[in-house]
Amino acid sequence: MNEPFFTVTAKEKTANYAQFEIEPLPQGYGSTLGNSLRRILLSSIPGTAISKLKIKGAKHQFSTLKGLREDIVELILNLKKVNFHLEGEQEAKLTLEKKGVGEVTAKDITLPAEVTISNPDEYIASLTDKNTKLEMTIWVEQGMGYVPSEDRLLSEMGSIPVDSLYSPVRRVNFSVEETRVGRETNFDKLILDVWTNGAIDPETALTYASQTLVSYFQHMYNPQEGNNNQPKQSVSTSQTVLKSSVEELELPIRITNALKKGGFATLADFEGKSRTDVEKVRNLGAKSIDQIQDQLKKKGVVLVS
Repeated sequence: MNEPFFTVTAKEKTANYAQFEIEPLPQGYGSTLGNSLRRILLSSIPGTAISKLKIKGAKHQFSTLKGLREDIVELILNLKKVNFHLEGEQEAKLTLEKKGVGEVTAKDITLPAEVTISNPDEYIASLTDKNTKLEMTIWVEQGMGYVPSEDRLLSEMGSIPVDSLYSPVRRVNFSVEETRVGRETNFDKLILDVWTNGAIDPETALTYASQTLVSYFQHMYNPQEGNNNQPKQSVSTSQTVLKSSVEELELPIRITNALKKGGFATLADFEGKSRTDVEKVRNLGAKSIDQIQDQLKKKGVVLVS
């Protein structure tokens, strides 16, 4: 097997853009690597996004607030343009308070130490009344890909779910040119352009994408023992979903009340429990247990066998 001998050079580089030249590659490898890296960069780089928010005086996203130029839908759309980066944690709670006439921007958000914003001047809303006070609580979390708002489980009363695009990579282009090594001209040069939102730099994104591909290819020739193809429950699920009340299972009231009386008040109470444990709850028959299991599976919670 021929060992790779190409180099990766960043020709142009800013906080959110870089052009990489990867050469020399065997003929055909330019398109192979370019396609693979582009797909991973656009779909599989973890990032940070808003998951939900709570606005004082607004019960849902179609509400309006006196003294606020934007409606709540417009405000949410503007908030989604703010680029957050969460370090080391799975979720963080932010606050925003602004009173009086003027613009509200991302720098008005109060951040914990583990959260940064790469575009602090991003516009959010305008207050048009000197007596108006905008008060918000914003939850951001780490994730990957896209999560629609209707898939969110809300444990905070009055909070508004937000559809989240976690990927910090905004755009990827690539092209392949011919290059030469000595007198040989049948080599490829891959030119890869990567744009991010500034939360991470393009070099970090490229490194992560490369490591992801390596891990998958490595598993093809050296499968890890004990992999039974069962998806593991994600950290975000254990921290977000398991905090939800048992009402989120949308079971009949009779079953919900029985579960609460039996010590199952939240989804976290089912963690590590078996069907036999749930059967011990009074007034629950086999059909009720089946319903509970089905609803738990939809939330990513599985009773142990």
